[in-house]
Amino acid sequence: MLLHIVARGRIGRSPEAELVDRYLKRISWPTRVTELPDTGGKVPDLQGATKTIVLDETGDSLPSRVLAERLGAWRDDGIREVRFLIGAADGFGDVERAGADLLLSFGRATWPHMLARAMLAEQLWRAASILANHPYHREG
Repeated sequence: MLLHIVARGRIGRSPEAELVDRYLKRISWPTRVTELPDTGGKVPDLQGATKTIVLDETGDSLPSRVLAERLGAWRDDGIREVRFLIGAADGFGDVERAGADLLLSFGRATWPHMLARAMLAEQLWRAASILANHPYHREG
């Protein structure tokens, strides 16, 4: 199952970009990052069975284990791609939120979108490690 981050804004060479690369390289599942300009640009076409997760401060704040279980269930159900959408400074509108399979929040605070991308990459690595029974994740 492809883990695909579609993000508004260019991350360039930055500490956040290094974190994203570091975590995505650890994941054994295929990953992809598509960057779009802050406005406009073409979102890649959906290919087959896809789930869409929109990162939004109004979304559900899921524990890491719950996110991992959701990804594992989708993988086991034959979902070919999980697409994570990260918006620009003004986030998403009602249409994008309504089209999501899941609204995901990293808490009620507003995060810079470059930092949100790094946080998402870490959570994806954490989810993959939970599903693989790797000792990286510890609860409690």
